Amino acid sequence: MEHRYGLIGRNIDYSFSRTYFSEKFSKLNLKDHSYVNFDLPDIDHFENVIRNTSDLCGLNVTIPYKEAVIPYLDALDPVAREIGAVNTIRISQGTLTGYNTDAYGFEHSVMPHLKTYMEHALVLGTGGASKAVVYTLQKAGIRVLQVSRNPQPGMISYADLNSEIMASHLLIVNCTPLGTFPDIEKKPDLPYQYLTSRHLLYDLIYNPDQTSFLKEGIQKGSTALNGYKMLVFQAEKAWEIWNQ
Repeated sequence: MEHRYGLIGRNIDYSFSRTYFSEKFSKLNLKDHSYVNFDLPDIDHFENVIRNTSDLCGLNVTIPYKEAVIPYLDALDPVAREIGAVNTIRISQGTLTGYNTDAYGFEHSVMPHLKTYMEHALVLGTGGASKAVVYTLQKAGIRVLQVSRNPQPGMISYADLNSEIMASHLLIVNCTPLGTFPDIEKKPDLPYQYLTSRHLLYDLIYNPDQTSFLKEGIQKGSTALNGYKMLVFQAEKAWEIWNQ
């Protein structure tokens, strides 16, 4: 029997997942395993993928469908339900169950670098990935302030950022796509002059491995981390779930 896996997203040619899993299958000599990208113009096409792809065992989900895919699933893992976003789907006997391995990936990649004085975090962006980041930080007892171009109640806008907020929020996580290849000059609109060596900047982007956002931090002596390790951790967790 074939074991097919794939990635659901939009404009995903650059995808980490296809390369990662194809290499993994090759290393493990799993000749009956394959991984494909399902580049969907909108989420309505998801049902066609499920209906028309034989031997489908699992899917990863990326931008912009981590929230939009939920109504199409039969069940949700409790963590995915609490976060409100899904990036992994297990398909077993026709049942689609949604999981969130982003939270696991973020937690395992960021925790070794956190300092006790990092009690407050700025989370930039409000998409599916940011939900997993907020969940993880709050679980670790870190107080989160979300920053958005269109802030909901309880969030702030980029224009609200000042020296005081920057000084008290020593962990800053970029969950926006700003700075992703090929638009590598772009970066979130922060007052970067207030960064210090006490700050930790974490960018979920991994291509390029040093975004303009991270370079600003490095210039000020901040610790800078990209999203590559998070991707590896979340992929390995997805593999574990598919093989339950």
